[in-house]
Amino acid sequence: MKIMVINPNTSESMTRHMEEVLKKIKRSDTELYVCGLEKGPFTLESSYDKALAVPHILPLVRRANKEAYDAVVIAAFCDPGLSAAREISGIPVFGLEESTLHVAAQLGARFTILSMTDSHVAHKYAEVRDYGLSSFLASVRPLGLTVAETDANPIRTKKLGMEVARRAVEEDHAEVIVLGCAGMAGYSREMEEQLGITVLDPSTITLKFCEAMVDAGVRHSKRGLYAVPPEKEYL
Repeated sequence: MKIMVINPNTSESMTRHMEEVLKKIKRSDTELYVCGLEKGPFTLESSYDKALAVPHILPLVRRANKEAYDAVVIAAFCDPGLSAAREISGIPVFGLEESTLHVAAQLGARFTILSMTDSHVAHKYAEVRDYGLSSFLASVRPLGLTVAETDANPIRTKKLGMEVARRAVEEDHAEVIVLGCAGMAGYSREMEEQLGITVLDPSTITLKFCEAMVDAGVRHSKRGLYAVPPEKEYL
């Protein structure tokens, strides 16, 4: 099975970090191609960043279809361009946030998302609402770090993550912790062992979910929501 993983920013460090983590946990028969964007925002930290990234994500999705990949993962915890990518794709396209939040809702009564800065909090509440999972949300707690900082300083990020997650468990009664940034890929196991609570790494969860869906032979329905866009001239 061939899976394209798109890191939808231009940070080469984050792309390599993600590749290293995912190659350790992929199935032996899974061929991974992990790529970043040649142009676009360095990190995704706003709706504006997401909008700038989408035009550079969609050509990669088309490429995956032309080159006989079995699926695509858009590897940012804000699912940029996910619906548009599914419209133009004949192969499944999965987003980190949608996939992981639905898994989290099956693993406990309430989940907490560890987000980056204060400005991310409102976005996460809105995205959880859009996915119809607000009743499962215990809280969104910021680490006070930028996306680039989470990738550049893993020791500090894990330390802060454990402190904030512990407060979510004690004060918000969270039963599942979701690491709300692809820059935290690979941190879940250590945090889970120290905290004694389920911690989900969206990159890992989504790749394994993607492999399972490819095995099951499912595709996105083209009946309505992800129908192929009508042909038209774009000026």
